Amino acid sequence: MNTLELQKMANEVRKGIVTAVHGAKAGHPGGSLSAADVFTYLYFEEMNIDPKDPKKADRDRFVLSKGHTAPGLYSALAHRGYFPVEDLPTLRHLGSYLQGHPCMQEVPGTDMSSGSLGQGISAAVGMALSAKLSDEKWRVYTLLGDGEIEEGQVWEASMFAGFHKLDNLCVIVDNNNLQIDGAISEVCSPYPIDKKFEAFNFHVINVADGNDMDQLREAFKEARETKGMPTAIIMKTVKGKGVSFMENNVGWHGKAPNDEQYAVAMEDLKKVGEALCQK
Repeated sequence: MNTLELQKMANEVRKGIVTAVHGAKAGHPGGSLSAADVFTYLYFEEMNIDPKDPKKADRDRFVLSKGHTAPGLYSALAHRGYFPVEDLPTLRHLGSYLQGHPCMQEVPGTDMSSGSLGQGISAAVGMALSAKLSDEKWRVYTLLGDGEIEEGQVWEASMFAGFHKLDNLCVIVDNNNLQIDGAISEVCSPYPIDKKFEAFNFHVINVADGNDMDQLREAFKEARETKGMPTAIIMKTVKGKGVSFMENNVGWHGKAPNDEQYAVAMEDLKKVGEALCQK
């Protein structure tokens, strides 16, 4: 897809996120919206996947380490064709396969169940090592929150990945600077993030605007071309991106919009879509 097509799709993914969380009356819209562009880029451009064959052996793998942003993953998967977009409003409902955190047994296209923060990257590292031991060419991508990287397990996994030179692993950090209790710099600062990953023998790519498709394209190209060490892409994003009253507002980390707020959010995203159609 070209950049404009990706931008339009990311906007549709954002509509799906807001619709899902509104339907659930619960969930995590802020971090799902900040990562909507990278979800879109991964599933519509970067990864070798096939919605018609979700378990194909040579597919690239993705692990949502910050599992609470499942609405973003689900919306990307639905728009990519893994399951009906119409199912998104069933998020978190009793009997729905779209629960609050991803379940690999239930959700087509989900390579790993996740939700306990810090654990997803360890699973991704294990997958990457498995591919190396089996001489497979598929790649592994994992998305972490910047608050999540306060977990020690993240750095144990990173030490292992760097030591084993897992150049088929791409770790992405969604650096929107907000976690549930406030700014990460005030709760338990993990800064400087890039220097920490460098210390664990990662090739580090800093993306100034992780909501910009062209910058994401350049970053993932560089990651694919990096040999002999894993890559960490640290992307600065806007929490709640695309919805006026959610942007950079920590209160929208983990709550759903009411009917009036839902209408405003969808109107915001409609205007974004109309602006993109004028390009």
